[in-house]
Amino acid sequence: MAVHLPASLLRRYRRFSLYNSPYPAHDRACAVDLYPDPVANEGRSPVAGTVIETRTVRCPDRPYAVNHDHLILLDVADGQVETDRRGPGTGDSDDLVARILHVDPRVEPGDEVVPGDSLGPMVRSGFFGPWVDNHVHLGFRRADQHLQRAGGSLPLSVDVSVDPLRWDGTGTVAEVGDTYALLDSPTHPAPCERFVGLGTDADESRRSVALDGGLAHYSGGGVLAGAEPLHHRDGDSVSFLGTPLGTCVAGEQSGDGTGHRHLDWADVAVVAETDTATHRATGISLFAAQDADFGAKLVFHRGHDLSAGDTVRVGIQPSDDPIRLG
Repeated sequence: MAVHLPASLLRRYRRFSLYNSPYPAHDRACAVDLYPDPVANEGRSPVAGTVIETRTVRCPDRPYAVNHDHLILLDVADGQVETDRRGPGTGDSDDLVARILHVDPRVEPGDEVVPGDSLGPMVRSGFFGPWVDNHVHLGFRRADQHLQRAGGSLPLSVDVSVDPLRWDGTGTVAEVGDTYALLDSPTHPAPCERFVGLGTDADESRRSVALDGGLAHYSGGGVLAGAEPLHHRDGDSVSFLGTPLGTCVAGEQSGDGTGHRHLDWADVAVVAETDTATHRATGISLFAAQDADFGAKLVFHRGHDLSAGDTVRVGIQPSDDPIRLG
């Protein structure tokens, strides 16, 4: 069984990502991270349903994170998402349970929620890096599956187009944190009207697609379809900023793979040049966004000395020593 997330669900959030995580569910596009308004910091429910259970779970010990995370299980109301019958499974296609992480629950078993209801405040979890904004992690299981175990969520697809933005690698640092630098480019051409992502180089048919994932600090990423279905096959290569970036591989994505495909990253390094120095970045954080604050986000997991206002030229280079965090 595979679960198809409708555009109406995804558009409630300013950003989403299928692949930007080191954990296996995201490697296989069996979970999506949804980014609500960061100022309010409310973990908004993506679906209607009934709370089955809330529990506290252990998470990796990180100095920037809380000591524990939380799992919320929702019995999903009929009609919230679409399913197909691909792969193994014996449950009713409407008999789904949503698994939600990174929200400190203010709901209890038996509570009814509708899309947009606050489930509680989002938490800084050790399951994600310090450069990652607070978000709601969402996956689905059949009701007859093990609901608490970390592995086993169903493959997802996103029924929304993500337009690729062409970018020459240049920009000005607009915002910095200890482990990231956000550039002011590329800019979103139509905020709140559609989703966009950093685009690959055009292929022989002059088509580009949007990238998703941690480039290349996580083991893999993905490409997301725009207005036209993906035509990529297993073994096809994509490039970015003039450098071969990765190869499409078979995965557990739902449908026929025309909505998104998994990428195995090539061994590459991300570098950021200023007028005075060359900085080795950990990577680039990739996602689909509809908010006006979109721009390339450089990750520096060990820190950096870039400052707001610095002019940066980003490049991708083949490397015998790629940084891999998971």
